[in-house]
Amino acid sequence: MPNKKINYLIGNAELLTKQVPGPKRKMEKVPLYSANEIKTRLIPQLNMLIESSNSLNNELCPKDLTVSAVTLHPSFIAKTAFPSKFLRSFGGVNLGSKSVKILPDKWNKVVPPEETPTTKLFVAVKRSQLNEFRHSLEALTDEDELINDLEKIWNIEFIQPDSKIKDNPEQIQGYFEIGLHLLPSGDTEFIKREFIKLAQKLEVKIHADLAIGISNLWFVPCVGNENSVHELAKFSFVRVIRPIPTLRSFTPIFKAQPISANIKITKQKPLDSSIKVAILDGGLPESHILEPWIKNYKLADSKADDHPDGPSHGLGVTSAFLFGPLKPGLIDTKPYSYVDHHRVVDGNIVYEDPLELYRTLNHIEDILLSRQYEFLNLSLGPNLPIDDDEIHPWTSLIDSYLADGETFLTIAAGNNGECDLESGLCRIQIPSDCINALSVGSSTHLDSQWRKASYSAIGPGRSPGRIKPDLLAFGGSPDQYFHIPDAINSSQIVPTCGTSFSAPYLLRSAVGIRAVLGDQVSLMAIKALLIHNAIKNEECKNHIGWGKIPENLNDIIVSPDGVVKILYQGELNPGKYLNVPLPIPSDGIKGMISIKATCCIACDTDPQDSAMYSKAGITIKWNPQKGKISQSFFKQKSFATEAELRSDAGKWETVLHNQLNKRGSSMDEPAFELHYSARENGADAGSRARPIRYAFLVTIEAPKNQNIFTDILTEYSDILAEIEPQIDLPIQIQS
Repeated sequence: MPNKKINYLIGNAELLTKQVPGPKRKMEKVPLYSANEIKTRLIPQLNMLIESSNSLNNELCPKDLTVSAVTLHPSFIAKTAFPSKFLRSFGGVNLGSKSVKILPDKWNKVVPPEETPTTKLFVAVKRSQLNEFRHSLEALTDEDELINDLEKIWNIEFIQPDSKIKDNPEQIQGYFEIGLHLLPSGDTEFIKREFIKLAQKLEVKIHADLAIGISNLWFVPCVGNENSVHELAKFSFVRVIRPIPTLRSFTPIFKAQPISANIKITKQKPLDSSIKVAILDGGLPESHILEPWIKNYKLADSKADDHPDGPSHGLGVTSAFLFGPLKPGLIDTKPYSYVDHHRVVDGNIVYEDPLELYRTLNHIEDILLSRQYEFLNLSLGPNLPIDDDEIHPWTSLIDSYLADGETFLTIAAGNNGECDLESGLCRIQIPSDCINALSVGSSTHLDSQWRKASYSAIGPGRSPGRIKPDLLAFGGSPDQYFHIPDAINSSQIVPTCGTSFSAPYLLRSAVGIRAVLGDQVSLMAIKALLIHNAIKNEECKNHIGWGKIPENLNDIIVSPDGVVKILYQGELNPGKYLNVPLPIPSDGIKGMISIKATCCIACDTDPQDSAMYSKAGITIKWNPQKGKISQSFFKQKSFATEAELRSDAGKWETVLHNQLNKRGSSMDEPAFELHYSARENGADAGSRARPIRYAFLVTIEAPKNQNIFTDILTEYSDILAEIEPQIDLPIQIQS
């Protein structure tokens, strides 16, 4: 009897799509505040700002420029409401933003005002200009055109130096990182020069050679007395001062002796030798059992010695990618690809020189800049949980290299899940808050009894990027350890656990999809496939993200009987509306069905705007019946709190995912509609923005239509095509 045909994915679905006109917008607007109300609120604030700014020494305000905080009213924080005319009248330059919560006295909603998130802008303005603006504000009338922008301003204030200083319980005394605002255009070197001159006066050593410039932010490490460094907070362009954190520990959570059982790995070529993969970690032992599959071993600093725990950690991470958790005896699993290992952390960091953290990031940047890898894993980073107010340079730098969707990066979420909840010390660690990477936590077990491992860091992430960690993969627990080769005798295995191993284990599945299906599926589509097919339990999203990845690739890439998985992939243009038809058989679908959809994008970021970090957002409408009113499909409550929804934050996520049930007969030419909104520095970017890569994956589960896959493929045979394996099967594709 011949084997039954296995159905995989239906591709080319993007050929069904077409651009359509957008909806007509209503431009009716009722003023929220009168001129007198605006003046009553803003003039006293402005007077206090002028007084505080004029009290500063000139050396703190290069070229007479001071940086003030302008808080927007929460009714006016959409990109189309950005107060550009106010900034011109104010004489100010927008430098960045962060999110804050306020309780307005009134707003443009029916319900009574309540505390809600809004945006605080950092604005550079000449002190001499402030008096001129006060005069124009005093003369404001209800007929003045500027009133439309001034009502958007809730507060104007001086930024207190103490508000720029962050604490870190893991700090090493005397080492600090300072983030400076720079002007977004024109000459900015004068800001750096004046700052360094002030630091020298205060006997604070600035390591400008290690500085990192991202957008119009300049992060520079320094060494000095804590009081002197805090004096630097008075410099107008200082945005943040924080102690430099240590590196996450390479020491495993559970450190045990090798178990007596030996392993032997069958030497065989990987499934696809053309895939470019790299592990960025702590190095490898001089000799080890994984040598046949290590294509290149590179040292970022060839003169440095190994970190004492680096090779054992690096060997375990690399083994997790190649073979997953090891079992005693003969291992006959075929790796999906070769792998390069880059030692980016070495013995120099052991001497408790926090500046090595900057050098490590420079090593990582060099690898990202080379563009030689499609898949990367990072199981290290600063020992620092994320901060809602500020984007860390590790995060913003890495995100910038992933914005084109051409690199798939997994990052360990961190092993700090048992730290203090109230203070946020258990939240995911930097840089796993990258919105263009996958943050990976740990599950306790491989099988269905899995839960989030207690040590695995939790969310939420920052908004946008609220759902973090993105996914869980098996990382081990005291009930079921993750076994890796011993660094001294790599024919023996060592029990361990940690997100350091769950992240490369998930990367193994991602590379497995590429190895089996080839480049028919983009890297963005691979991300969508993993999230789309993740397994959930009753735990909350803050703990498990979108869920745990399946242990078998078939559960990701196969469409069982009664199920069809349809993949759309391509580019979206800014401001355009894309009609995305959902193909169904012409005679309809019987019974109740389940429709699951996932949309993933990669996009540029504005690191100076923590409140508006992503430059792209996707709004998706669902039209189950042509010509009828569209319905909601992606519940934004999944991505944002109620307050964040009111502040427009839920529209700017890079991942959307949901599932709903419908009666099959209720659908008539069903379609989704995707709209890509673009912003820059919080304002509408319009057509200036570049196209973004997307992957949109839809699964229809129709139990009473066992042949739905074949029916759709046959009916749309002139357009759609099955995405089939590029290799001869059967092979062992169990992760």
